[in-house]
Amino acid sequence: MDSNTMYIIIAVVAVAVGILIGKLIFAKNTQKKIEDAEQQAAKTVADAQTTAENLKKEKLLEAKEKFVQLKAEHDKEILERNRKLNDTESRARQKEQSINQKLENLDKQTKENDAIKENLNRQIEVVSIKRTELEKHQEEHIRRLEKIAALTAEEAKAQLIESLKHEAQSQALALQQDIIEDAKQKANKEARKIIIQSIQRTAAEQAIENSITVFNLESDEIKGQIIGREGRNIRAIEAATGVDLIVDDTPEAIVLSSFDPLRREIARLSLQRLVADGRIHPARIEEIVEKTRKQIEEQIMEIGERTVIELGIHGLHKDLVRIVGKMRFRSSYGQNLLMHSREVANLCGIMAAELGMNVKLAKRAGLLHDIGKVPDEETELSHALLGMKLAEKYGENPAVVNAIGAHHDEVEMQYVISPVVQACDAISGARPGARREIMQQYIQRIKDLENLAMAYPGVEKAYAIQAGRELRVIVEADKVTDGDSAKLSFEIAQKIQTEMTYPGQIKVTVIREKRTVNVAR
Repeated sequence: MDSNTMYIIIAVVAVAVGILIGKLIFAKNTQKKIEDAEQQAAKTVADAQTTAENLKKEKLLEAKEKFVQLKAEHDKEILERNRKLNDTESRARQKEQSINQKLENLDKQTKENDAIKENLNRQIEVVSIKRTELEKHQEEHIRRLEKIAALTAEEAKAQLIESLKHEAQSQALALQQDIIEDAKQKANKEARKIIIQSIQRTAAEQAIENSITVFNLESDEIKGQIIGREGRNIRAIEAATGVDLIVDDTPEAIVLSSFDPLRREIARLSLQRLVADGRIHPARIEEIVEKTRKQIEEQIMEIGERTVIELGIHGLHKDLVRIVGKMRFRSSYGQNLLMHSREVANLCGIMAAELGMNVKLAKRAGLLHDIGKVPDEETELSHALLGMKLAEKYGENPAVVNAIGAHHDEVEMQYVISPVVQACDAISGARPGARREIMQQYIQRIKDLENLAMAYPGVEKAYAIQAGRELRVIVEADKVTDGDSAKLSFEIAQKIQTEMTYPGQIKVTVIREKRTVNVAR
């Protein structure tokens, strides 16, 4: 029983119950009211039937539409499946045709291979027959030779091998000796060539670092502000920076004195900011010095990053990059440490390229070889050993670690790159003008050069020129011949080389001349 029929039944029952109740309650009403109620009931039943029929028709229409929609979707799905099946069958037929074609080609190739194999077998049989005939002829030839020489083939072979063996040994020993001598000469020549090329291809600055910095002022009136009342400002600056400020009669200048270039730079920048600001008092001084110190730290990292980028070094630990940047504010014997390390790195790269080694690894070792000279904390270790520990701590390559520790022969050299770094460090530090020399030492070295030459007989005068890089010796023409001049030049050069310590090289020139003077009156 569907829902429409249930509604109708419920409606009819409700009407009947209503009529019955109406009759019981309103029994005393007039017949007209009864007829009206009956008419109303009949009308209600008719409306209910009409509503039920309409609902039934709507439901039937909805069911038909749903059926049509499902049927269309089903037909579409069947068509899609049929299309996929057709595509699959088509691909399968194509694969089958391809396989059949390959099988046909394979059969054809197999037949060709069989034909080649049969031909090869025939050729092998012919070769075997000819080999057998050749062996017979060879045996006959050997029997004839044995009959002529009165020796068997084994005896003749043994005698020949023995004679060739002795001859080969003597020739090999001579050849080995020649090769060793030639290798030594070529190795020394090639080493000198590589070193000279490396030096020639490296441009280095000649300027040296000093222990003072001059801070220029616009006028001498600012000196009073910098000194402050009873010298409190200048004491605050010296306490905050660790730099001595020397204010003397030098016009428009203040001298900053300290052994540490980093402290001098912080003091210079702080003074520059204070003078530009105009407010100079202890509290402001401490604030400016602290800001400048932070700025210098950022500048150190920037210098380190720029250096490693310019040298093409990658993957360096950030603490090592910071140490490289700090080298800019350190000096060794007056030579700027960063410039020295960059120069060593470039020399190492050039030498490594000439020797067929890893150029990037050589540059890395050259740049880091002196990182032990800029420690954050004081230590009793030498700079080479401290640098080796720092490189090992930050995960550097074992070859780089060994090169850093061995560049002053404090540890054993275990990699080929270590002597390269040592040689490049010596080249950078020993070239003329690279490092500062105390004036007294320089003058004494010049005097020693001249005295050494004057000690030889026949020497009249000796002059050290070009900052001690050339020694000119004037001899007496009556006592020294031309042949003696060449010998004297060689002996003086050898004695300088063995007895004196000097940067670079010294050229010895012996001058012998005969002058005849007449005066016409």
